[in-house]
Amino acid sequence: MACLGSSSTAGKGQAFDWIAELRQRPGNGQFEFRNFGVGGDLAYNALQRLPDVLACRPGKVIVWVGGNDVLTLVSRKVWRFFTFWKRLPRTPSPDWFHENLAEIARRLKRETAADIGLCSLPPIGEAPDSDDPFQSELNWRIKEYSAIVAAIAHEEYCGYIPLHEALGEAVRASPGRAFTAFNFLPFYRDAFRVLVLRQHPDDVARRNGWLFHTDGVHLNSRAGRIVADCIQKFIEA
Repeated sequence: MACLGSSSTAGKGQAFDWIAELRQRPGNGQFEFRNFGVGGDLAYNALQRLPDVLACRPGKVIVWVGGNDVLTLVSRKVWRFFTFWKRLPRTPSPDWFHENLAEIARRLKRETAADIGLCSLPPIGEAPDSDDPFQSELNWRIKEYSAIVAAIAHEEYCGYIPLHEALGEAVRASPGRAFTAFNFLPFYRDAFRVLVLRQHPDDVARRNGWLFHTDGVHLNSRAGRIVADCIQKFIEA
């Protein structure tokens, strides 16, 4: 089983490792899980790395990308950084996201016999009804991009994994903080806490005041197990 995505798939630092969670479940012993998550990747970058996924001849593929695509639209700071770091040839847009994710799905369908699951996007921030401009734009962009994922899954005859719906329902039932601005320093600080100081990501989440995230973007174990449950249903379907 190949898992293609960004830092939320890589599961390092403050991001919950949902692949490790699935790997330890008794019913999944027949699968070899391969992690193709790379921090900061947009759908464009995931498409460039697709040959690595194809080379392992997977029986199932989970694709979870789009959060960074959304952040580049909402935060000019993120857009400038990712354009340089990830060598983006175009300005990110919903159309470009659709183009890249659809091409990932088409190539997987054409070049493998794998069952393919496309994941919609979890919330960024925990305030679904916030009137803060930054959080409000994040909310509707996440919804917009999740609709694109659902449309591609339908168009390309792939499975659809409803992370947006499942986590959105959980956050709406227990709303928390708004994500009101993107600053890189807190993310580096939290990575230092986890990787160097060996603090548990859930302790970092509590210290930061998040209910479902460690930092507003990456998921803690509470939300990460919801992700694992959604993907488990796809595995067993």
